[in-house]
Amino acid sequence: MNWLLVVAGAMAGAPLRYLTDRAVQSRHDSVFPWGTFAVNVAGCLILGLLTGALPDDRVRLLLGTGFCGALTTYSTFSYETLRLAQGGARGYALANAAASVVCGLGAASAGVALGRWL
Repeated sequence: MNWLLVVAGAMAGAPLRYLTDRAVQSRHDSVFPWGTFAVNVAGCLILGLLTGALPDDRVRLLLGTGFCGALTTYSTFSYETLRLAQGGARGYALANAAASVVCGLGAASAGVALGRWL
């Protein structure tokens, strides 16, 4: 039964990731992957919030593993960073890697703190 919760969450997270990525990226005239950056940081915040607030493992499977797992994308982040570096935009590649890690960890930490507070 647990795998159905993960699948149900992913069915909502994956399309939301795609739509959010496209909406954010269309507003920026830059090679920087703003869409992927936005969904990853938002996913870190949401997962932190869920982790801090929800003791129920089933809800965490649905929303944490399923929804956030499909919403966020480490593989796309890695590919886009590599593509930037190979395309000569090494500064953007470095900024993407550093900002994604720093902002992702900050968002997760803030989410956990907020979740515990709630």
